[in-house]
Amino acid sequence: ADTAKGGLMNPDGGKGQPKAIRVLLVDDSPVALHVLKKMLSGARDIEVAGTAANGEEALGMIPRLDPHVICTDIHMPVMDGIGLTQEVMDRFPKPILVISVSAKNPESRNVFKVLQLGALDIFPKPSGEEPGYEGQALELQSRIRILAGVHVFRRVRKQEPIPYPRAVSAAKPRAAPNVFVIGASTGGPQALQEILSRLPADFPAPVVCVQHIGEGFMTGLVEWLGSMCRLKVKQAEDNETPAPGTAYFPEDGRHLVFDSSGRFRHSKDEPVNGHRPSITVTMRSAAETFKSSSAGILLTGMGDDGAEGMKAIGDAGGFTIAQDERTSVIFSMPNAAIGLKAVRLVLPLEDIAGRLVALSSNG
Repeated sequence: ADTAKGGLMNPDGGKGQPKAIRVLLVDDSPVALHVLKKMLSGARDIEVAGTAANGEEALGMIPRLDPHVICTDIHMPVMDGIGLTQEVMDRFPKPILVISVSAKNPESRNVFKVLQLGALDIFPKPSGEEPGYEGQALELQSRIRILAGVHVFRRVRKQEPIPYPRAVSAAKPRAAPNVFVIGASTGGPQALQEILSRLPADFPAPVVCVQHIGEGFMTGLVEWLGSMCRLKVKQAEDNETPAPGTAYFPEDGRHLVFDSSGRFRHSKDEPVNGHRPSITVTMRSAAETFKSSSAGILLTGMGDDGAEGMKAIGDAGGFTIAQDERTSVIFSMPNAAIGLKAVRLVLPLEDIAGRLVALSSNG
């Protein structure tokens, strides 16, 4: 079932003068609340409408404040971020940004449980005015602006994934791809879980995934997805040959590319359009190395990372799929690829796994 849809817009419906984006901050640490308020104070279009020390207090404030975005910690007394997210999605759905310690902390594995319940994005918890503080503040403001334009629907609990997805009949490549590259940003962890959990353990090609996520969270994402999939899920290693039945992710803060023999390489080259890892970098490398035996899939996300990469795969004769607008949290990335005429198929999220199974057998 859909949980969110949209993009940047006036949070009060687009009529008249835009109003400030109202944010509710939820954290049991007064220091964390102080830092977050200071990070947002420089944004004239963002207003901290209220603060709460736990989920129960926040729930009592939401009807009165009607925030556009809720930023919550996970570990709090009385009601934690998991309980808060579940209640918000059941009672009055709102965009939720999880602000948590990085995945270097074992307790932060719960961040992905919160995403599974309907939260839309993750942001690393700031510890104060340390090096990079100003850039981190601007990034937090940007995330909030993006989420303020997302319309969240009441969450419908899903049934268990079917063991093998149905194949979706449509145009097909000349031969089964030797590698699948999937790119995603906002809303991507949930979309990747939907796709990867529906692929069989003996999927006959490697699946390379590039997800925009805060530094420190990649390891936790890989572990969370690995616990829910029949595929093996891991971070790629330098000089490793991609293997069938395995989903690979890059290292934190590194581009993932292929050498001339198809082995993985991690690159410290400059970010591309602000991203490292970049979806476009990995897709272009796949197109150069595997040519028409490559396939690209671009999922939900803000911006246009991956659009040029999809075009490179298409120009090389590979197959390309974009997630449709209805099932995308943010349709910007898929739409950018569609605008470049780089997409062969546009599919709802629930049909993508089936199409990958069909492509892998040249069905």
